[in-house]
Amino acid sequence: MSQSDHSSLLDVKYVGSIAQVGINRPEKRNALNDDLIKAIHDCFASMPETVKAIVLYGIGDHFCAGLDLSEVNPQSVPESVMHSRGWHAAFEHIQFGRAPVIAVMHGAVVGGGLELAASAHVRVAEESSFYALPEGKRGLFVGGGGSVRITRLIGVSRMTDMMLTGRVLDAQEGHLAGISHYTVGAGQGMAKAMELAENIASNAAMSNYGVMHLLPRIADQSMHDGMVTESLMAAVAQTDPATLDLLAQFLEGKKNKVKFKPQ
Repeated sequence: MSQSDHSSLLDVKYVGSIAQVGINRPEKRNALNDDLIKAIHDCFASMPETVKAIVLYGIGDHFCAGLDLSEVNPQSVPESVMHSRGWHAAFEHIQFGRAPVIAVMHGAVVGGGLELAASAHVRVAEESSFYALPEGKRGLFVGGGGSVRITRLIGVSRMTDMMLTGRVLDAQEGHLAGISHYTVGAGQGMAKAMELAENIASNAAMSNYGVMHLLPRIADQSMHDGMVTESLMAAVAQTDPATLDLLAQFLEGKKNKVKFKPQ
């Protein structure tokens, strides 16, 4: 396990082909400021080619409490637009980056923290997790991609309720709403995330690429356009040498058939 030097705001370690990225502002509940957004952008934009899966987590008692309001300064409309677009660029490197990202959520997953978690591909929630979008109660509007990503997770209606009323969801309510894919007990999030990361890292790279980069775009296409895109991606995936190896292992009985195993 070796450590990167991206920024003191991130603790980056490598465990084999898996990168662990820890948000390191525990004294601020891992709230996001400009420096941390830049660190996230640079980290995910320069992820080594050897990384096959990434685990994103928060150091301390919380995943991320959103925008650091103590560092918010009045800005003109053009400045505010560019500020929001900077968040978009950082989070796009998570969603459309080199490798699938598993977010380990605990404590506050609030505002921009929920936007950050929504940019990951798989989300694991510890029982302490709670979710809120308090921007509406503070005269603000989401600016980190939440209106696009969070609505795709929980729907426009539920997000509307959270923003208008300040409603807070606990871990179970968030899971039922569609925020998390897995729920675990206190302190078990990293172990579950690493289990998932090792599983994901064993997939063929082109298959993972298709799921990360093509699947969300197909969902935004018309049915007929999506079918064509799917056919092209399926054809490309089948030519990946790793795919041919995995298929050979299955046919030789080295890969187990699909069976149901309770999570």
